[in-house]
Formats: sequence, structure tokens, C-alpha cells
Amino acid sequence: MTLTSWPVLIAVAVAVFLVMEVVAWAAHKYIMHGWGWGWHESHHEPHDDTFEKNDLYAVVFAVFAVALFALGHVLEWPLVTAVATGITLYGLFYFIVHDGLVHQRWPFRYIPHRGYAKRLVQAHRLHHAVKGKDDCVSFGFLYAPPVDQLAAQLKASGKVAAEQEERRTLH
Repeated sequence: MTLTSWPVLIAVAVAVFLVMEVVAWAAHKYIMHGWGWGWHESHHEPHDDTFEKNDLYAVVFAVFAVALFALGHVLEWPLVTAVATGITLYGLFYFIVHDGLVHQRWPFRYIPHRGYAKRLVQAHRLHHAVKGKDDCVSFGFLYAPPVDQLAAQLKASGKVAAEQEERRTLH
């Protein structure tokens, strides 16, 4: 078996897909909730628009994947194409799960009532429970830690309780 055989290329694409969750987690926590908050903030604010400034992150990742596809094709490097495939598949799953299932940006509504999908939605709602970029929990997109652990983290930060009390006193 060579590095360009189908089983190896498929394994590389799957491995990159899995590694992308770690890359996305780190980008979400340290870039989007850090120096890149200017784009990501739109995702944490209510809006009725089809697109939000945060969608520019998807464009950046897509341009990177397209560049890798082009490089792999032009230089005839199937391993680079397999890497681009893994990144693209992760982007597709992100679009389906995060944008569609979690944020209901599909033209139809589906709310999961059990299992993995419900946990993913609940974990991401807890991520959005904090106003602003600090003290958020659950930065993954396709993996969600247990909801009770995330709720305990939020409670320990005191941030959510203080914001809920502030909302109560304003009404």
C-alpha cells in the first residue's frame, strides 16, 4: 500500500476531519472569542438577517480548502487533496449541525428531543448563555461535553447568575 492508495487517502481525510474539531475548538476559543471577536460578535447578538459577519470565518476556511484543492491538483499531490477533503467535509458537517440544527438557519425547523443532537443543541445554548465573549463554555462544534458539566462551569463562574439577576431587576 502506498501513500497515494485509496485506503490511505480516505484515512487521511477522516483523520483531518477529526483533527478539525480540535482546530475549530481552538479557533473558536482563542480567535473568535479573542482578537477576532469583531466578526464573531454578530453570532452572539440577535438578528433577522440571512447572513452575519461571523459567516466570514466560513469563507476564510473555504478559501483555505479551495487553495489546498488547487495545490493538490496542480502539483499532483493526492495527500494534499485528501487534507482539503477532510477540511471540506468538516465544513459541511459544521454547516449542517451548527448552522442548521443548532441555530435553525434552515428553511425548516427541527428540534431534537433526545440523544447526541439534543446534547449538542443544549451545550451550544449554554455557550450563548453568557453575554459577551468572556466566561463562555463549550467551544466545540461537533462535540459537546456533558451538559451538567457545562452548567456547573457556568454556575461556578457566577457570570450567568449575575446576568439573570440583572435581567430580573430590569423587568
